[in-house]
Amino acid sequence: MKTINYLLIPAIALMTITSCKSKKAAVTAVPVAKQEGLIEISTPFDSKEYRSDEENFRSKQSGKSPDLATAKKIAYQNSRAEMAANINAVVKRVTDQYTNQRTVGNKQEFENKFEELSREVVNLEMSNVKELGQKTFQDPSDKAYIVWIALEANKTGVLDKINQKISSDAKLKLDYDKQKFQAIFDSEMKKLGEEGK
Repeated sequence: MKTINYLLIPAIALMTITSCKSKKAAVTAVPVAKQEGLIEISTPFDSKEYRSDEENFRSKQSGKSPDLATAKKIAYQNSRAEMAANINAVVKRVTDQYTNQRTVGNKQEFENKFEELSREVVNLEMSNVKELGQKTFQDPSDKAYIVWIALEANKTGVLDKINQKISSDAKLKLDYDKQKFQAIFDSEMKKLGEEGK
């Protein structure tokens, strides 16, 4: 009957590692391309012009279905959802920075109202997205269609809608400095563009 003391395994591993430290054996990393069994996969719309930058929010997603129209609908919905999440994230960061840098009457109320407003803006902006491209493939194993869609929304459109919504709300308008907000928004878009490079 064999019994293994599982507490000894880490101790043995630690002794093995420390005893190997004294030996200076050169370990060479195997480049990813030369590792056996790995297959590089390139996805459509992966180049720079399909990534968000200082001027535009962009997204790309796929959808798969045995029905071509359904695959397109899934890809479009997935891409819109990704873009909405990106816009929401940027607007949230801008709002947080803006309220921290400004003396706002009731900070919590301003943030809550602003977040509600930004959700409205994102919903409105989603109706104005522009399609950058669409690619359709068919999976040979199950004959299902795979559709990739790339979308774009201009930052100016998002910012203009935010300004319009704030201008129509008397409480928000009191604590709103358009130039300050736009400067923070531009800064966040610049960061987004640098991430996409």
